[in-house]
Amino acid sequence: MKKYSLIILILFICGLHTVNAQNKRPIDPTTLWEMQRPGNPVVSPDGALSVFAVTSYDVEGNTSASNLYLMHNETGNLRQITFSGRDSGPAWSPDGKKLAFVSRRHGGPGQVYILDLAGGEARKASDLPVGVYGLKWFPDGKRIAFAANVLPDYNGDWDTHRQLQKRMGESKVTAKVTENNMYRYWDRWLTDGHVSRLFTLDLYTKEVVDLMPDDGNFFGLMGGVSYDISPDGQTIAVSKNSTKPPYERLNHAIYLVPTDGSGRLTNITADNPANDSNPVYSPDGRYILYGKQTIYHFYADKVIMVLYDTQTGSRTELTADIDLDAEQWFWSEDGRTIYFIAEDRAMKSIFSIPARGGNHTEIFRGGTNNGASLAGIRHMVFSHNNLSAPPEIYKLNMRNGDLTKMTGFNDHLVEYIHWGEIENVTYKGANGADIQMFINYPPDYDPNKKYPLVVMIHGGPHGIFGDTFHFRWNSQLFAAPGYIAILPNFHGSTSFGQDFVQSIHGNHSELPFRDIMKAVDYMIDRDLVDETRMAATGGSYGGYMVSWIAGHTDRFAALINHAGVYDLHLQFASDYSANRMYQYGGSPWENFDQVNAINPSQFAHNFTTPMLVIHGELDYRVPVAHGFMVYNIYKNMGLDARLVYFPDENHWILNPQNSIYWYEEFYNWLDRYLGQ
Repeated sequence: MKKYSLIILILFICGLHTVNAQNKRPIDPTTLWEMQRPGNPVVSPDGALSVFAVTSYDVEGNTSASNLYLMHNETGNLRQITFSGRDSGPAWSPDGKKLAFVSRRHGGPGQVYILDLAGGEARKASDLPVGVYGLKWFPDGKRIAFAANVLPDYNGDWDTHRQLQKRMGESKVTAKVTENNMYRYWDRWLTDGHVSRLFTLDLYTKEVVDLMPDDGNFFGLMGGVSYDISPDGQTIAVSKNSTKPPYERLNHAIYLVPTDGSGRLTNITADNPANDSNPVYSPDGRYILYGKQTIYHFYADKVIMVLYDTQTGSRTELTADIDLDAEQWFWSEDGRTIYFIAEDRAMKSIFSIPARGGNHTEIFRGGTNNGASLAGIRHMVFSHNNLSAPPEIYKLNMRNGDLTKMTGFNDHLVEYIHWGEIENVTYKGANGADIQMFINYPPDYDPNKKYPLVVMIHGGPHGIFGDTFHFRWNSQLFAAPGYIAILPNFHGSTSFGQDFVQSIHGNHSELPFRDIMKAVDYMIDRDLVDETRMAATGGSYGGYMVSWIAGHTDRFAALINHAGVYDLHLQFASDYSANRMYQYGGSPWENFDQVNAINPSQFAHNFTTPMLVIHGELDYRVPVAHGFMVYNIYKNMGLDARLVYFPDENHWILNPQNSIYWYEEFYNWLDRYLGQ
């Protein structure tokens, strides 16, 4: 009887599994936007807890909300601790009893809030006319450091700053005036002159002190700030731009800032013409670990971890001989080990290296990992995702390598998604080089059939389509209608070494184009795809390559060009044009023929393949005229083309409804020329 009951139970479970399998469906754009997005974990001083923000979206309302969650690192117990929908940037007090975070719950710019974990509501600790960001506690727990962007005329009087803001808001003059090389960035103008500074907030007296009163520069132009407070609380090390107007060149350097408000800044990397970033003090305060690049005009130059001795001024380059581009480094509690993250062969892995230098060790490989922190002496917590899994928080046992999934914010959605299988392959590209590529097969893939092919071309060009769950260019969504999507990491892609990434500097077209064509050949030779039904798609540099493809081959049935560079001369109207001549091997006034040799606009006479053109008005990185130009040329040539224009989007499509519509247009265009 017991055996019979066991058989019935097994059959029942199998039946449930069958029903669940039948209920699974390919991912769709709406489901993508219904997914919650946990941020990187911030671990408490004792390693027992993690706090992180979780962003969720209301698709119908076209809005987002961000709240804080607290997780027990041992048990995984989770509870939401803020509910305003406007909370982010948590930081632990040194005793682990309080959290500081940035909130806009009061309806104004983000301010400092303090939450006592013993109970009670969060209290507002600052009241400034500007938003704050980048909170850090001082070691004594009495002050908090933060960054803010202020008007250059700010003199320490916040009432005066309010009046200046009011006057600017009431002005009827809308002109933007400048003599700078850098005058707008991404989707905003810089002509109002806001400068970035560090401040301290005394939690007892409420006094706010400007630590950089005479500084008129900026931190990261994409937002945020990279700095650390010394263990004795007397000095801050911060990365900021060191060049002056008109900003003919940008150079982020490491500055030491006294915390007494004297404003005596010391540049400790003044001899390096390229960027220095992310300073982090050693636990004993003697060393500052930071990142160094050496080629000022090459944004993808390898970042080398450097140890700066605050007593002697000497430096030790820890990773100069390691062909990895380090980021997100941090110290072990005893100061003997440094952990860091680096892109490596299309994945983003976690490594360690002795603090005195030596061989590095791979701690964890697979997918994309960010925000790693130690949780005690044995465990590490971090955010993990891959091509078939959205971000969640994971815990790694560093002794035995066991990986534990700690959160399941999206399990209720993921369990019903029918993912396409992923294959990681290597093929021979230009000049016989090994080229890595992911293949995303469609759900219910039938190996006896040939499928339409969608080539995904990443931006940059110095970037990757890695093993990551992308919320804009999601390969699973590209494959879902019944296509094979391929993601070749062509010459110039990051994570394959410095020589590989630098191989296209000065010529963005030749090697990547050959690599992409050989990727297509590889798929055809494997008898996987129908070569009469192929499309090439790309955004930014990927859009540049789509236009290049349009002028150099008729192999594709359709093209999709999002925010793509069409005319290299027009890129001198982009938000920062100072280094374009190095990227293109020339300029409109020098080596003119070299620029035109790799300029897609010079090959319009060869256009035949239908093209979908998508662009946003607020795109200052690739100005919208690129999209209008290639579309108008297509129409005047009598060719099939369609324009999708977003007046309220920048280089990326960030609003849920616009993104879902973007995918609708994307799918319709592919269906028109490839079928499903």
